[in-house]
Formats: sequence, structure tokens, C-alpha cells
Amino acid sequence: MSPRVVLVGLPGSGKTTVGKRLANALHTSAIDTDLMIEEKYGSACGDVFNQLGEAQFRRAEAEAVAEAMETDGIVSLGGGAVLTASNRALLADQRVVYLHVTAQEGVRRTSGDSSRPLLNVSDPAARYEQLLEERAQFYEEVANLLVHSDGKKPQRVVTDILQYLEEDQNNPTAR
Repeated sequence: MSPRVVLVGLPGSGKTTVGKRLANALHTSAIDTDLMIEEKYGSACGDVFNQLGEAQFRRAEAEAVAEAMETDGIVSLGGGAVLTASNRALLADQRVVYLHVTAQEGVRRTSGDSSRPLLNVSDPAARYEQLLEERAQFYEEVANLLVHSDGKKPQRVVTDILQYLEEDQNNPTAR
């Protein structure tokens, strides 16, 4: 058993929202590794990050990713999950969609959200640019499809992914 689709991208790219809608369209479950961490630790993901520190949080996140890879639904990974080599290895044979968002749009979508500790800084735009620089290569490495989500309604992003899945099903050697 493995996920139908795994969604990756920066905070605010739409992974959770698109994941739920895509799962609904495909009549399957939506799994969000951040929510798995919240359930395990009984706190908001950002609080868990702050309590554990980044290194320990990434280990907890890797456990959640490994568990999620054993499901058959739509999996949305936390924005930093691709930083961990073991997570990238688990994504090697998956259908992975990178939801790309510009720094400007990402900051707009996440502004005022105190549950995102990496963006809870004095200059969120500069920090978002830094995260994009640090992570883009990893998102691109694991992804089969890049979808620009700026200026698109979630349903349009879902339609783009469904079109990819249909094409992939008709041409499985293209993956």
C-alpha cells in the first residue's frame, strides 16, 4: 500500500487544503503529517517544534512520514519534511506534487499565523525567501509534477493534479 499522491511545498502553498479536496475528488482519505504530529504530542505543530527543537522535531516528523507512506490516501507533508534524507528516499517511488508558491504569496497566505514558528520572525518575507532557497532543490528532486498555486483557487490546483494522474495512468512509464 502506498499513497495515491504526496503533496510537498512551503508553508502556505496549499498542501492541506488541496490535499483534502483532492482526497474528496478521489474518494480516499487525506493524511497530513503535521496533524499526525499534533495528535501524537497533543499540541499545535509549531508548539511541538518549539518544545522539541528542530533536530528532534525532524526525527518525529520522519516517523510520521514513514507511517503516512503506508497509507493509500493523499498525503500532505510538512514544509520541511524534504530536508530529511530518509523522507526523500521514501518519496523516490511515489507520485509527488510540488505545490509551488512565490515568497510574496506565501507570506500573504501565512501572515498572522503564529503556529508557524519558522515564519514568526521580524521579516517574514526575507525568511520565506530563505526557506524557498534552502528547500526548492529538494522539492524539485522528489517531485514528478510542479504546480504553481499562486493566483489559483484550490479547485483549479486539484484539477491540474487530476489531469496529471489521468495522464500518468495512461502512460505509467513516463514516471
